[in-house]
Amino acid sequence: RGLAAPPALAAEAPPARVWVPAGCRGAQGRFAYKLLHDLFANYSSALRPVEDTDWVLNVTLQVTLSQIIDMDERNQVLTSYLWVRQAWLDAHLTWDKDAYDGIDSIRIPSSYVWRPDIILYNNADDHFGGSMETNVVLRSDGHIMWDSPAITKSSCKVDVSYFPFDGQRCRLTFGSWTYNGNQIDLRNQLDTGDLTDFVENVEWEVLGMPARRNVVTYGCCSEPYPDVTYTLLLRRRASFYIFNLLLPCIMVSFLAPLGFYLPADSGEKVSLGVTVLLALTVFQLLVAESMPPSESVPLIGKYYIATMTMITASTALTIFIMNVHHCGPGARPVPPWARRLILHHMARLCCVYEVGESCKSPQRAPGRRVGREDAGVVGESPGEGEVGAEVGGCPRDRCLCHHDGLLRNVGYIAGCFRRHRAAQRWTGEWKKVAKVMDRFFMWVFFLMVFLMSVLVLGKAA
Repeated sequence: RGLAAPPALAAEAPPARVWVPAGCRGAQGRFAYKLLHDLFANYSSALRPVEDTDWVLNVTLQVTLSQIIDMDERNQVLTSYLWVRQAWLDAHLTWDKDAYDGIDSIRIPSSYVWRPDIILYNNADDHFGGSMETNVVLRSDGHIMWDSPAITKSSCKVDVSYFPFDGQRCRLTFGSWTYNGNQIDLRNQLDTGDLTDFVENVEWEVLGMPARRNVVTYGCCSEPYPDVTYTLLLRRRASFYIFNLLLPCIMVSFLAPLGFYLPADSGEKVSLGVTVLLALTVFQLLVAESMPPSESVPLIGKYYIATMTMITASTALTIFIMNVHHCGPGARPVPPWARRLILHHMARLCCVYEVGESCKSPQRAPGRRVGREDAGVVGESPGEGEVGAEVGGCPRDRCLCHHDGLLRNVGYIAGCFRRHRAAQRWTGEWKKVAKVMDRFFMWVFFLMVFLMSVLVLGKAA
């Protein structure tokens, strides 16, 4: 190969024409021109190159996968860069290499010879571009080898049920468009596609590319049509989606049960649940944009839906528990079954205790108060007791405590005091019921989030 002069030097002086004597020219070059003229003097590239039109022409096909350019899951289109090698025997392009100075093979443009119309059946390209017009290698015995690179867009049925831990099977089916099996017998050269020159893809891992020959009879024609199908086995590299979609969802999901741990008077319990729900909705929309609109829901989409359902339920339970917590003075007493179940058993199970108690110390009976303070709640007021003592100890004719009006007023004050203390006791019991329910549901939802995460990862494995 000659070396071209730099552009600057070429602009300064025109290249000199060197005259070579006729005797110094290469003999191979003169015989190559003569061979090309003799071969194509009466040759037509429009007819199938067989000696008898009833004979079958054997064509072998071999595909080399060079690169996976793109996998469009939403439109279900695979874009790949292939090297397609076709080989066949042309009975009209043979010569005696001894008559042409031992020339055994020549490289000529592919448009000079007859070529089989092998195309990609499941092509999804808008422009339907074929292979590049490269040279063919023509041997003296008539064997032709045509290597041509091609960027193909093929339709691929994408199954995203296990996204982002999914694998795909994309088929590349090659066959003749007009020649049937009685005219061209298409066969695969190897049982698998060539992956030696494959450039690794950042998103997909290629597990294999087996090849299979099929003979199909279509409804339009009675003749068989052979084709060669290469099945590209792909597995998605899930690291990107784990760190950008799955782990944020798991961490946000573990924030939802903490809403039950917030104090009811803080006013942020419902806000936390709504914020987490909105964050998961954003992640769900990101997944939905890249997935095809099919009936099969991705695995990560199912996880998002289950988590959003759980957070919706937790927010509804939070609203109910806050209503229990803020029961006013007009609330009814805690039912006996709630005392036994919630204030006794569930409180001990969830380690909910009052100031000065612990989850291991023996608890008093629910709803009971002992000591001087409780005596004032369930019994008479201190003032009323003292009045009773004076009544019993003072003479009847010297004490004013026997007046009916004074006794009624003291009884009214003592009744109000008792009702006030009873309402405080009921309100405190309802607040403790709400606190116990908060802690119980917090551990229940923590367990649900953990189980859902384990199930998703286990199903993906």
